[in-house]
Amino acid sequence: MPQTKENTVAGRDRPRGGWLLWQPKSAIKGCSVRFGAYRKQLETVLRRTRRSFAIGGLAHRDKLRASTWRPWLVLMRLDRPVGSLLLLWPTLAALWVAAEGVPPLDLIAVFALGVFIMRAAGCVINDLADRRLDPLVARTRNRPLATGAISARGALALFAGLCLAALALLAWLNAFTRWLAVAGLAISVLYPFTKRWMHLPQVVLGVAFSWGIVMAFAAVNDGVSAAGWLFFVASLLWIVAYDSLYAMVDREDDLQAGIKSTAILFGAADRLMVGVLQAGAWFGFALLGWRSGFGAAYGVGLAMVAALFVHQQVLIRERDRDQCFRAFLNNTWVGLVLFSAILAELSFG
Repeated sequence: MPQTKENTVAGRDRPRGGWLLWQPKSAIKGCSVRFGAYRKQLETVLRRTRRSFAIGGLAHRDKLRASTWRPWLVLMRLDRPVGSLLLLWPTLAALWVAAEGVPPLDLIAVFALGVFIMRAAGCVINDLADRRLDPLVARTRNRPLATGAISARGALALFAGLCLAALALLAWLNAFTRWLAVAGLAISVLYPFTKRWMHLPQVVLGVAFSWGIVMAFAAVNDGVSAAGWLFFVASLLWIVAYDSLYAMVDREDDLQAGIKSTAILFGAADRLMVGVLQAGAWFGFALLGWRSGFGAAYGVGLAMVAALFVHQQVLIRERDRDQCFRAFLNNTWVGLVLFSAILAELSFG
């Protein structure tokens, strides 16, 4: 076949079939390189896409689990342990005072678990009773029962489960303490309803929160001594004082909702009355130390408690809601200081 310009390229023969069937070797090699690069880019994109879907799926699953469990945790106030600590410190202190030293470890465990279980149960029954009032109060309108995130039937089932768990703990206690536990449960159930017909629901709460002190003395000594009842009264005064601070936060909303409290009862004398209650509680704690023969360590603790009470009075001087709430929270330190002072006297004194 004669060689012409049409059938030669760069001195090489072009096969029949034209350009569609023939390309120089360099061109073929270039296409292969480019195709390999595109394939690697495509694999990278697919790998990142799969990873994104996997991470997104895990995030969605975790979010779903959180949205499922969180309302129940909030209902039991497990996200806010302040109330449990306010109940725990005086209860543990009572165990040490009743035992005049380190109490049995099984009693420490039973009472510690009982505090958290019954605190959770008390919060559930409180929100059940207030499920139609909570939407009217700014601080409580987002609670699970108020928003409908949990049904009343579900909350009631949870309350029953918590009560059964607390009932199981009674196996480690004597008969007298078991009956006291039943009475304490009745008081806890009664508390949320008292705010509808009396201005002293804080007193009922004080009895419920201080009942652990009575039970602690009964569990250790199979009876309640004069020191036990003195501790109970001092704790009652302290609780009415700090729960009045709590009620000062909600006072305006409570007035509109028809809820009664000591903050409403005290009116303009609220700071004075809280101060009187704090002074009464401090005097009761001091008398307990004197009867128990406590020394310098307890005296230092009492001085710190007095300083904390003064600090709370400074916080509420303008009756600002946020500052009143800070004063309420400050009482966790009062309980911790009191327990630490008793612990130092009886364990290391």
